[in-house]
Amino acid sequence: MKQVVNAACPHDCPDACGVLITVENGRATKIQGDPEHPVTRGFLCAKVAKYLDRVYSPDRVLYPMRRVAAKGPVSVAAGGAARGTQTWERISWDEALDEIALRFRAITAEFGSEAILPYSYGGTLGALNGASMDRRFFHRLGASQLDRTICSAAGEAGLKSVLGVKLGTEPEQFRHSKYIIAWASNIHGNNVHLWPFIAEARRKGAKLVVIDPYRTRTAECADWYLPINPGTDAALALGIMHVIIGENLHDADYVAKYTLGFEELREKVKEYPPERVTQWTGIAAEDIRKLAREYATVRPSVIRLNYGVQRSEGGGMATRAIAMLPCVTGSWKEIGGGLQMSVSGAVDFNTRVLKRADLMKSALGREARTINMVELGRVLNTVNDPPVKALFVYSSNPAAVCPEHNEVVRGLLRPDLFTVVHEQFFTDTTDYADIVLPATTFFEHKDLQKAYGHYYLQVSNQAIAPLGECRSNVEVFRALAERMGFNEDCFRESVDEMIDAALESEDPWMQEINRERLERGAVRLNFAGQKDAGGGARATQPEPFLPFAHGGFRTPSGKAELCSESVKAMGLDPVADFTPPTESRHGKKDDSLPLELLARKADNFLNSTFSNIASVQVMEETGLLEISVADARARGIADGDPVRVFNHRGDILLKARVDGKVQPGVVSASLNWAKMTSGFQSINALTSEKLTDMGNSATFYSVLVEVELSKPSP
Repeated sequence: MKQVVNAACPHDCPDACGVLITVENGRATKIQGDPEHPVTRGFLCAKVAKYLDRVYSPDRVLYPMRRVAAKGPVSVAAGGAARGTQTWERISWDEALDEIALRFRAITAEFGSEAILPYSYGGTLGALNGASMDRRFFHRLGASQLDRTICSAAGEAGLKSVLGVKLGTEPEQFRHSKYIIAWASNIHGNNVHLWPFIAEARRKGAKLVVIDPYRTRTAECADWYLPINPGTDAALALGIMHVIIGENLHDADYVAKYTLGFEELREKVKEYPPERVTQWTGIAAEDIRKLAREYATVRPSVIRLNYGVQRSEGGGMATRAIAMLPCVTGSWKEIGGGLQMSVSGAVDFNTRVLKRADLMKSALGREARTINMVELGRVLNTVNDPPVKALFVYSSNPAAVCPEHNEVVRGLLRPDLFTVVHEQFFTDTTDYADIVLPATTFFEHKDLQKAYGHYYLQVSNQAIAPLGECRSNVEVFRALAERMGFNEDCFRESVDEMIDAALESEDPWMQEINRERLERGAVRLNFAGQKDAGGGARATQPEPFLPFAHGGFRTPSGKAELCSESVKAMGLDPVADFTPPTESRHGKKDDSLPLELLARKADNFLNSTFSNIASVQVMEETGLLEISVADARARGIADGDPVRVFNHRGDILLKARVDGKVQPGVVSASLNWAKMTSGFQSINALTSEKLTDMGNSATFYSVLVEVELSKPSP
């Protein structure tokens, strides 16, 4: 029997692709992009196009496993030893659930329920498997709460401080743009479904400008590439506004009607003439003036802003300053104008019902403590009130992605820490687990999917039965709730009932959208009250959505807040400013560490998700330190030489690549699983737990290092 199943990719990517999965006799045989999805348009990224290799990998975790050997890293080269009797024994689900429940009860009795910490992030962005039954379980348990800030919180805080909501230009409108700025946005690498719209605009004469400290694939395609020093984006945005306002290129009518604090902004940007900004950014003063004039006068102009900007110490303020630009020029009025960073604020799922935060008070009588996920190393090693005695990891790989890798590993090695990992593969984090539970892929469960890069909702239908004894996040936490004796009805809701509840929203954009429609394919949000044409599930040629053409900002004032009391309450400049990151060439106090490190995500691994898939590995050269010709020559380093990269937190051995991808003073290396390297090394051995100015995110791009030729082992 052959059938084609409508599903949606749930991975941490703005595109949230509609996919079609062909199933023959119960086995998936093909995956392709949905040609009817207005953004996916029939093609997939190179990673997900190979998804059958992931689903049917011989390395999948298929059964519950209990550790029978000491905790510690196991090389991928060990092959089956990582899964066999040397490290693990197979147990039943009943045994696994009973042991987890027993340990959770014992820890709660001795230390209190807040000694248990959940740890999850973007392994799936599905509404159910990302944040529903798991939240209910840990709320009812009274566990510590996790502040999930590692990736996007700083940028979101900066964006919302101006706009009040995460909305922006829809991707379909980029085809109408005449001037496109990709700011810290490698569209070719992590937003590939936006590219055809940009290509269409360029065929009609649009100009593509890329601002990025790293020469990405997108930068190589640009009409104009402006390399910028890491962490100086706020200074550039303020310098651009210095020119726009100083030369009266702003939209005075839009500013007067729809913004608050323009006069304060006018005074602030006087402090940032291009001649001063160039000293921080490395961009010539005349290029700053040219960029400002072109952006303000070539219309419509649009900015695609991505999360690289916010991975520096001042990431929230940088995002805030950039978000002011279309408010000052009034480009929100125009089809093909505005800015896109995240549009996830358009979908208002009923999270009160999905997450049931009220259950926390029934367990504790109060709110539980909150722990920032960025600070996992510190928390595992130093927090004692109470100490974390149990860690439940799902949809994340903290032993790979967390900063201060050496401290994280030290904490995970604690013999008194009981660690459970729900995973599809034996990752860096499973090397420190006591129990590993087998997790489904999106082929094997049903979910509800929104996007942060477009305005379409989807149901991802289950295509095949779970492999082995794999279970979804929803089913694992449902079963654990039963083992813990939690009797609330919410733990017995079916997946369809949960989807129906999530879609119960008073938001007018969500009206007339229900599960039955979504099961047939993607549905655009109901911005203008229009119904879908014909009998299909998709809107055909809908009216362009201009979220702020006539104001409508969701700030306290109802206007774009160029001066913000809420920002002032954070102890920050209420308009915007630029302060060099403490750990940067402009803010450093340690001359022994002269280079700024970009601890980047690999182009093809999607954080650490695809690091172990052979068909994806061939697309990515790993183990490299990219360094400029000048910095390499000064250290006697040639292309291909082994080098040691180090600071006071740790060191890592890499191979030098002198390829012109970074400017002098900057080096770059990408994330991989530590177990994929010969010495179990991680680039995050060099990164710090220092938090951003807004949103308390990680500062992966505010890192100082030195590089030297690696000495051969004696």
